[in-house]
Amino acid sequence: MSFEIVNPPSLAAPKGWSHGILAPAGARLLFVAGQAGWPSGTSGAPDGFVAQFERALDLTLAVVKQAGGQPGDVARLTVYVTDLVAYRTQLEALGEAWRARMGRYYPAMALVEVKGLVDPGALVEIEATAVIGGS
Repeated sequence: MSFEIVNPPSLAAPKGWSHGILAPAGARLLFVAGQAGWPSGTSGAPDGFVAQFERALDLTLAVVKQAGGQPGDVARLTVYVTDLVAYRTQLEALGEAWRARMGRYYPAMALVEVKGLVDPGALVEIEATAVIGGS
């Protein structure tokens, strides 16, 4: 499936890949609830930032795959982090983790720094919208 990238020329260049992504006709929307990098009830000490990012992305993709989709079907992704500095200092490792799961594909994305997450020990949480099928 191919999305149509929407980058109006009247806007500044997007901070990520695009300002918007238009889904093909006839597709189904999948809304993926927030997937924490350290879910409640996980035993042991919380993993570090990169490992939590990997886990949150893996959990998000597990939901997408269960619905019949693939990583390239993710149209929108919001990453919530409790420490923007930690995110920025580990961009190279985060990029490697991203490419191992998503290739060079980037959906419409947002990064949000939050004061805290519901799951104790969580440093990262990801929610997404995927578009499954369509013409």
